[in-house]
Amino acid sequence: MQKENKIEEISRRRGFFWTSSEIYGGLSGFYDYAHLGTALKNKWENIWRKFFLGLDDNFFEISPTEIMHEKVWQASGHVESFVDPVVKCKKCGNVERADKLLEEHLKESFEGISLNDLAEVIKKNNVKCPKCKGPLEEIGVLNLMFPVMIGNDVKAYLRGETAQGAYVNFNREFECLRKKLPLGLAIIGRAYRNEISPRNLLIRMREFTQAELQIFFDSEKIEQHSKFAEIKNYKLHVYPTKNRDDNKTNQVTCEEMTKHLPEFYVFHMAKVQQFFFDVLKIPKEIFRFKELSDEEKAFYNKYHWDIEIKLESLGGFVEVGGVHYRTDHDLSGHQKFSKQDLSVFADNKRLVPHVLELSFGVDRNIYALLELSYKEDKERTFFAFPRALSPFDCAVFPLVNKDGLDKKAEEIKALMKQRFSVFYDDSGSIGRRYRRMDEIGVPLSVTCDHQTLDDKTVTIRDRDTMKQVRVKITNLNEVLQRFLEGEELESLGVPVKKFIGNDE
Repeated sequence: MQKENKIEEISRRRGFFWTSSEIYGGLSGFYDYAHLGTALKNKWENIWRKFFLGLDDNFFEISPTEIMHEKVWQASGHVESFVDPVVKCKKCGNVERADKLLEEHLKESFEGISLNDLAEVIKKNNVKCPKCKGPLEEIGVLNLMFPVMIGNDVKAYLRGETAQGAYVNFNREFECLRKKLPLGLAIIGRAYRNEISPRNLLIRMREFTQAELQIFFDSEKIEQHSKFAEIKNYKLHVYPTKNRDDNKTNQVTCEEMTKHLPEFYVFHMAKVQQFFFDVLKIPKEIFRFKELSDEEKAFYNKYHWDIEIKLESLGGFVEVGGVHYRTDHDLSGHQKFSKQDLSVFADNKRLVPHVLELSFGVDRNIYALLELSYKEDKERTFFAFPRALSPFDCAVFPLVNKDGLDKKAEEIKALMKQRFSVFYDDSGSIGRRYRRMDEIGVPLSVTCDHQTLDDKTVTIRDRDTMKQVRVKITNLNEVLQRFLEGEELESLGVPVKKFIGNDE
C-alpha cells in the first residue's frame, strides 16, 4: 500500500480526517477534520499565531466574514480572471485541470502557460484522459469563485482567499492601531475555490484553510529592516529560476540574497524558514524557496517565492505557502473601485501602503506533517509528530483497573489536565494502549502501577524511543513541560530497567 493510502486509512480509522458528507456518498474536494485532526490543526494554527504575530508589536489577528460583497471580488479581479484552464474527455466526459494534468504526466511545471500553448503540449505529447484513456477536447476556462445570493437581490461570493478581508479592513485597523507602519493583519480561516479536479487528499481541496499575514508598509523602506542584522548570516535554502535545468537548491546567506531582493523581503523569508526548521522541525534537506518566473507568478507580484516541501507520496516538491510582494496593487485597486480614499498619513507623508504577504496553506501543511511523521518499524506503525504538535500532550493509564490504580490514575489525569491536553485510556492491555497512543502520535504516556501506591512515582514512556523512566507525581507537570520543550527522557527521571508493555 502506498504511503498516501496508508495515511488516509489511519486517518479514517483513528479520527484525523475523512470525506465530507460520507453517508451520502461524499463530496470530492471536501474533508471533515475529526477529533484528532482538529486537535492537530488547532495546535498548528496556534503555533503559527505565536510565531508570526510575535515578529512585531504591530501585528494583529482579525476575523473577516467568509461571505463578502460582490464588489470586493470585482475590485480584486477574481470575478473576471480567477480561472483555471480545463480540458474535457470526449469519451467519458471527465474534466481535468489542464496544467496540473500535464504536470503529472510530464513531471514539470506548466503554471501560467497560455491556453494555446497548453493545447499544443497536450497534442504534441498525445496526453489522454487519465480515467479512460480517451481523447481530450479543446481547452477552456472555469471561474473558481462560489457565488452566493443574499436575500433575493444581493449577490456575494464565498471568499476565494482570506487576503481581501485584510485589505478592505486596513483603513479602520490603521486608525484603531495608532496610525503606525508597518502594520500586520493576520487571518486564519476558510477559503473556497471551485477546483475542477481536486485530488491528493488535503493537498487540493475546494474548501480549505489559509493562514496569512498581510504586512502593510512604506515602500520607500523596503530596502531596510530594523532587525536584519540578527539574520544577515543565516542561510536560506533557495531554488531560483536559473537552477531549473540542474534542479539544484542553493544555500545563500540573507546578506547575499539582498543583492537580488530587498532587505525587508529577505528578512521575512528568513523568518518563514525558521518557522519550518525550528518550530515545525521540517528536515532541512526537503525544504526550499522556489522562485517563480514572470510567466508563473501573478501579475501584481513583483517578487514571488513559493514555500515547498518534498513529499514522497506526491513525487517531489509541493507548494505549501509563499512569500509575495504585492506592491500597492490591492489597496489601489479597492481605492479606485470603491471611490474611497485608502491612503494614510504615516512617516510625515501621505501614501498608499504596499503589501508583503506571507501565505500558508494550513491543510497542505497538515498533510505534510502527517506524511513526514509517519513511521513504520517491525513492531508498530506510528506518527512521530513534533512533541508540541501532537493531538494530545500525553496519555494517562492505570496498569490494571483494580487495586486502586484506576482511582489514582484518574487523580493524575485531573492534575495534568489543568495545564495539558490529556488522553485517558483504561481499555485493554497496557501494551495495546501504548500501541494505540503511538499510532495517533501521542509523545508521552504516563502509567500508574503498583509501585505508584508505595512511593508516589509513575512510569513515563517516550513514543519515539519506547524508553521509560520513573518520576514523582508531584513533578509530572514540570517534567512534561520540559519534555515538550525538547529535553530527552533520560534526563527527566530514573531509568526503568524492565520496560512495561513494550513487548506486547
